[in-house]
Amino acid sequence: MAGRDDEGRRVEVADGAGPTWAQELLEHLKPAGRDIGRVVAWLASAAHAEVSLRDDAGGLLAGTLTPVDDDLLADLVTGRIASAALQDHGRHLRLVRVRRAHSAAAAVLAVSRPAPFDRRTSDIVTHTAGVVELLLRAQETAEAGHRLRRATSDLRLAILQLLMVEDTVAARRVAAGLWPGLLDTDTACVYVAESSPEERDRLAEDCLRATAEQALVVRCPAVDAHVIVVAPGEAGAAELRSLVSGRRDTFLGGSARHSLAQTATAYGQAVSALAVAHFRSDKAAVYAERTHPERLMAPALLHAWTVGVLRPLDALPHHTRAELLATTRLGLEFTAVNTAKVLGVSRNTVRARMERVEALLGTDFSDLTVRAAVHLALNTQAGLAALPAGSGGPGPVLADLLAGDALRTWAGELLGRLDADARDLRRTLRTWIAAGGNAERAAQLLGVHAQTVREHVRSAEPVLQRQLLAGGTDLYEVVLAHLALGDLAPPDLRGANPGHPDSPVHG
Repeated sequence: MAGRDDEGRRVEVADGAGPTWAQELLEHLKPAGRDIGRVVAWLASAAHAEVSLRDDAGGLLAGTLTPVDDDLLADLVTGRIASAALQDHGRHLRLVRVRRAHSAAAAVLAVSRPAPFDRRTSDIVTHTAGVVELLLRAQETAEAGHRLRRATSDLRLAILQLLMVEDTVAARRVAAGLWPGLLDTDTACVYVAESSPEERDRLAEDCLRATAEQALVVRCPAVDAHVIVVAPGEAGAAELRSLVSGRRDTFLGGSARHSLAQTATAYGQAVSALAVAHFRSDKAAVYAERTHPERLMAPALLHAWTVGVLRPLDALPHHTRAELLATTRLGLEFTAVNTAKVLGVSRNTVRARMERVEALLGTDFSDLTVRAAVHLALNTQAGLAALPAGSGGPGPVLADLLAGDALRTWAGELLGRLDADARDLRRTLRTWIAAGGNAERAAQLLGVHAQTVREHVRSAEPVLQRQLLAGGTDLYEVVLAHLALGDLAPPDLRGANPGHPDSPVHG
């Protein structure tokens, strides 16, 4: 047995026509050929031997497992010796210590063959050990970089989830460690960029560069094709638009500016704008660029109505109330599964929170007109620093908000776009909404096939420039348009449910 110090091991080829094995070995250092398993297999072929690469615990990293004395292996792993050569049971064995970048314990390259090791074969083993060491270091460095990027990505998602439930204090505290000053602002815009799932990682990196890392960039946990950007400052909007315009099949939706506590509302607006972006030539849209029904309602009436609708939640502790409101706001916008992914909770938790709100309000979220009305109230509440105090007496009802001429004009223009289609898309859409968005029930009422209903609703989407089958803000605006024109009966919002234990009028 012999040992030697292999510090400074290098792979070298003499000038001129070097040996063929050295040229072949160096090919494994090229970017396209960096594979430790292939290097070990090459060594086995070149040395006419059985070769294994073991980790510090004796586990097989590559090659064919060959017997090695445990004490000898321990000496090599811990660095007491750098290499060893021995003969055992008619086989010749060479062992070489291979250092690792991020571990004090090394790996061991073991080469076993029936013939003795001549100078050429010994050189092949020594130089191959050098190549394996370089590849291990590169692999471990890449893995460490991947773990760091994954941890950073997870941290960004955690910050977003805290913002989604209005916990801005905790979000700032988490962000301060890695991105000082990132959330030192009162307001932000939210953007949602969409590409293919295969292109999303590159899109996320481009978004980071476009915003000079002065924005919170998160790979959406709910939609594989989406990247969410929370941009506190003004910088980045133009860069994000430019980024989208230069990419194929990539779209961008942006929200209006909101306080950080209203990130969930801003996110919903960005998703709604993203739907519009699919119909625009520049592939980008901002929520404020189109008329929305709440802007055509009398502000004082809208605020007073919102107070009345949400009053049953006033008796809850502040944190609980904020959690229920944020979850319901997202749950009305997206599916329970996607809402759960965005918030980082289970879908059963989402459903339980929404059922609690549903019970407190004494209403039924399976009714699309109810969902549209509560969605309106929640978004109005999110847009106010504080809801005005209620008088305690009867407040305005939804019909009062929908009675204005401006709103009726908007509704007539919006739904009137469907009149040109001979298939009577407007009738199908009205029936589908009344049936709770259920194509089968709507088909029974209309006497057609359910697929026909779906095709009609899908055909209405580009005409109205709104996504309907996906639900959310776009659909609720169309529902409000039907209510404003009297094409649908107003929802039953009875106010507090006195039988609920959380109700302020319980007992």
